[in-house]
Amino acid sequence: MRVTVNQIREMKAKGEKISCLTAYDYVTAKIVDEAGIPLILVGDSLGMVVLGYESTIPVTIGEMLHHTKAVTRGAKQAMVIGDMPFMTYHLSVEQALSNATRFIQEAGAQAVKLEGGVTVAEKIKRLVECGIPVMGHIGLTPQSVHQFGGYKVQGRTPEAATRLLEDAKAVDEAGAFSVVLETVPAPLAALITEKISIPTIGIGAGIGCDGQVQVINDILGSYTDFVPKHAKQYVKLTDIVRQAVDQFHSEVIAGTFPTEKQSFAMDESILVELKAK
Repeated sequence: MRVTVNQIREMKAKGEKISCLTAYDYVTAKIVDEAGIPLILVGDSLGMVVLGYESTIPVTIGEMLHHTKAVTRGAKQAMVIGDMPFMTYHLSVEQALSNATRFIQEAGAQAVKLEGGVTVAEKIKRLVECGIPVMGHIGLTPQSVHQFGGYKVQGRTPEAATRLLEDAKAVDEAGAFSVVLETVPAPLAALITEKISIPTIGIGAGIGCDGQVQVINDILGSYTDFVPKHAKQYVKLTDIVRQAVDQFHSEVIAGTFPTEKQSFAMDESILVELKAK
């Protein structure tokens, strides 16, 4: 049985912490799912860590659907959330509904994520009314990075903190089942968590959130162009992969790979016959 929105809400009510990781392919999704992670986000962060873009903004819905399909094939228990990319829900409620439907119907996701608070509340409400679960996302919203002037901590002034609290309440009241708080001061994130009924999933928002999400490439150390302050590298996969690649390259050059163990035999009589011809 897949994790449901009700189970995620109940985890907050019971005081159980919620873990969430990104995944962008079948193999990774399978590993994350088997580890018991309840939420898998197919984030538009794939633009940087998979596709090599400078930001999430160039990511298209076609690319997001492609990767979401792969993840839903790999994850059997976790709820898979498709991240709606830049300008695929901003123009109208109708646009948001049409594109969100594609994540559910075509890609097999169980929910979608939208960035924004008060400004997208109406769209969240309509999606939920139509049976599409929504995860909100406030604070540092990467799709608005140009407007913010870079990847900066949000909510440090009284005005900004008030806006974030209003955004969180708007997302809650619109019917979202959870909300991501990104790069928000820990005390403010804890206050927001206390003030709203839905789970808060922090990324760079401190321990006071109901759960935590990280980009899997950050915790594995496989993306080294930039390592966020909020990320903890549990392993440096890049070093391990580089060592394996170097060893393979060296063995091929030296003629020590493949060995008999990695080769296949055949009936010697057939070989004799072929040579005779």
